[in-house]
Amino acid sequence: MSVQIHRVTRCRTHVPFSKSKGFVQRVAFHPNKPFFFVVTKRHVRVYNLVKQEMVKKMQCPSRWISSISIHPAGDNLIVGSYDCRVCWYDMDLSTRPYKTLKYHKKAVRQVSFSKTYPLFASASDNGKLHIFHGKVFDDLLTNPMIVPVKIISAHDPVDGLGILDCEYHPNQPWIFSSGADGTIKLFG
Repeated sequence: MSVQIHRVTRCRTHVPFSKSKGFVQRVAFHPNKPFFFVVTKRHVRVYNLVKQEMVKKMQCPSRWISSISIHPAGDNLIVGSYDCRVCWYDMDLSTRPYKTLKYHKKAVRQVSFSKTYPLFASASDNGKLHIFHGKVFDDLLTNPMIVPVKIISAHDPVDGLGILDCEYHPNQPWIFSSGADGTIKLFG
């Protein structure tokens, strides 16, 4: 399976690399740099689109990655997995997770950073939405501060599936969640 990037302004499709190594789970763009994140089952590969080469390969202790979210500053990312883990990576520090959070009892389907507030969330198949305060400091010698804030029972699981997606509002400290029960909910 290959990854293709579509340029809408030029009406062109670009294939940044010949073939992907593994089954692609998710892809994401860096908010500031020409970097492209390709998430496979066990790894997160970071590619430089200008040089068309792999910059980093993030090692994940999880067996199957489900989701990724990149911090608005671009130096940190979180990865959710089907084996109930959320891993926080500091890209300047290491290719291994800075912190692994094991708060969920079922598979983590989605993780999401807020674009304007120091918040991030993880959504699970047990219908719970975990909200965290995740502050990143400008000082490179200071580690990120991660504090659990709230656990929201957002949706009722249906056939083993709970929350399928979550996303923060672009300007407000609100989070939307969609569940397998067929509802979309807003929490503020």
